[in-house]
Parts: sequence; structure tokens; C-alpha cells
Amino acid sequence: MVVVPSKMGQLNKRALLARLQRLGAASRADLAKSLGLSQPTAGKIADDLLRLGVIEEFEADAPPAGDADSVPRLGRPGRTLRLNRSSPRFIGIQLGVRETGLCALPVGVDQEDRWTLQFSTPDSADAWVRQLKGAAKDLPAKGLWGVLVSVPGIVDEAAGRVLFSPNLHWTESANLPALVETVWKTPVLLVQEERALALGHQYLEPECDDFLLVDFGDGVGGAVIIAGRLSGSPLPISGELGHTPVIGNERLCGCGASGCLETLASTGGLLASFAAAHPRSPVSWAALESSVRSSGIEPWLARTLDATAAGIAGALNVIGLRHVVLTGSLPDLSPLVVRYLSDAITRGALWARFGQIEVEAAPRRRTAGLVAAGIDRLVLPMTGKAPATVG
Repeated sequence: MVVVPSKMGQLNKRALLARLQRLGAASRADLAKSLGLSQPTAGKIADDLLRLGVIEEFEADAPPAGDADSVPRLGRPGRTLRLNRSSPRFIGIQLGVRETGLCALPVGVDQEDRWTLQFSTPDSADAWVRQLKGAAKDLPAKGLWGVLVSVPGIVDEAAGRVLFSPNLHWTESANLPALVETVWKTPVLLVQEERALALGHQYLEPECDDFLLVDFGDGVGGAVIIAGRLSGSPLPISGELGHTPVIGNERLCGCGASGCLETLASTGGLLASFAAAHPRSPVSWAALESSVRSSGIEPWLARTLDATAAGIAGALNVIGLRHVVLTGSLPDLSPLVVRYLSDAITRGALWARFGQIEVEAAPRRRTAGLVAAGIDRLVLPMTGKAPATVG
């Protein structure tokens, strides 16, 4: 395939940006050596990214913003490059079932999510927009490249539509991008929430090239990263582990079916099971955590974890992966839960007969995933469309 110059330029910018993400900070000379490019070529690419505002220079002798100890001291003083942490370029929105979070995001995003503004998610599109307009007064309005919205459910990201949301049905009939554009006059991207989490983990852990991320919260969902990229599918649906039926489970799910895994392994499902097993105990997340600390993995929890592990192991066997990243309420419950899940997943994963299965708990990094999507689709797109006006 012949690569046209414009596409080659985008590829080179993406390659340099990815390498800088891995290094944390570097000089032009170090980037040229690392990428196998001549210094003039690497310097030109870096200058283009500087003009765009994607990266910035900082004084190597001065402590950079964020965690200074994590940034290598490379290059001449005053000529060291890093992802731009100084200027907010995006508005990030987490549209959650219970809460909506907002924050201004630079390219050099924090390691963990920090939503600076939050409000209870209402039950209608009109009420949600009114809340957004109120929150927008406390967020930047100039110099933005786009608004990035994490959305639950089955999402057609290309069309900007929510096709089905079992826990937030009003989004199915709402034109979310158009609604957001009434608040911020800038491009709006929808990103399915689990896909945002997987992108964020890969963005901040660039050595993690192949993994299945499974998140537990109001629902249970997953996303797959292969060779450092989100795995696609012909349909706008993937990673719906939470709607795997569990034999013997008769709880009604928001999707309209009975017996879905998320009615057991979601935050609400865990609390319901805890309440049934401890009818005389107060029902709260703190009480559940205390119970696990004092009593370990009780039979009701073991059954839920076994069902969860079976679904994850089945996904690993089908996709052909060996690395699982767990985020959200279930792994946060206790290290005992993570160890139990890891052992159960390993027992069900075929690759464990030949090699090692890796299961780890990680923080949610949705804001980083939104930034990764914004760079990919707005700032350095490979679709032939003109990039967003930046600077």
C-alpha cells in the first residue's frame, strides 16, 4: 500500500507521541535515536507537535508538573519534551448511572481519575443539559479541542449514538453530541465507558500491549486491547460480560433478561447478596468490606466470584489472551477477592496449561482513555478527515 505524505506525517507524529509517552520525557536527540530517525526528521516532527500544543518543552533542571521523580532527566536544560500538562485541551465527562463527573483535561493527564465537578445524573436529557450548563461556568471555554464523553451501554461511537443502555434508558433517545454542543461549541466524541477504561490503562501503561480489562460498578463490562489498540468488531457491541447468564440466578436485569452476571457481580448485586446472607446486618459497602476482612470469602461471595471467573476465562479462551486487568468495585473490595478471582480464572483458562495467566487490579483511568480517544480521533486522525483546529 502506498502511504500518502499526509498519512505518513500522521504516522510519524503518532510514533513520536507514543515513544514520548513511554519515556515520560526526552530530548529531540533521544527521540531520534529511540525511533531510528535522523535528528532533523525527529526535530521537525517534534516541532509540529509543539505547534499543535500536544507536547511542551520544560526546564530539565526545574521540577516538572506532576510527579517529578517519575520523569527522566534527558536532554539539554530547556529542551526536554513531554506531553503537554500545562494547557487544558479537552473537557472530559463521565456520564454515570448515578453521577456525572466533569473535568478539564490536558494531554499529559494524571495517573488516576480526578473529576473536579460532580452532580447526580438526572432522569431526563433536558435536566442533564441544564446541569451541564451550570457546571460549564467553572470549566475552561477557550482553547478546547473537543468534549469527550464516557457513556455506559451499547454505543455506536462512529454515529455518536447510544443504542441500548440497560441502566440509563433516556440516553437511547437522546442525541448526546448535539446536547453537549449546546454547552460547548466544539467537536463532541462519545466513548463507551469500558473502552475508555481500557484505552486509559494502555495510555498510562504503554508496555501493556495485550489485555482484557473487566470493570465492575453499576454493571459489569469489558474491553480488549491487542497490540496496543482497541480490538474492534463488526457490530457496535463488545465486552458485555455482565449479560452472560448464570445458571441458577433468577434476578431480573435492567436489560430485560433474568440471570445476568451483573445482577450478582455489580455493586448493587453484591450488596443484595450480602443482605440476603446477613439479614440482621446493616447493608452498606463498608459493612461488606468489614465482613470480607473478618470472615474471608463466604459461600455466597465464592459463588459470585466463580461465575465471574468462568465468564472471564471463557473470554480469554476465545480471544487468546493471558493478561486480565480488573477495575472498579469488586477488586477494590479486598485483595482476597483479587487472589480468589485470579486462581479461579487460571483454573478455567486453557493457556494456563502451557504458560502463565496474569491477573491484576488497577485504578480506573477513564480520563486518560478519553484523552487517548481525543488524540486518536480529533488531533491526529488516520481517517482522511481534517484534524480539529488546534493550537
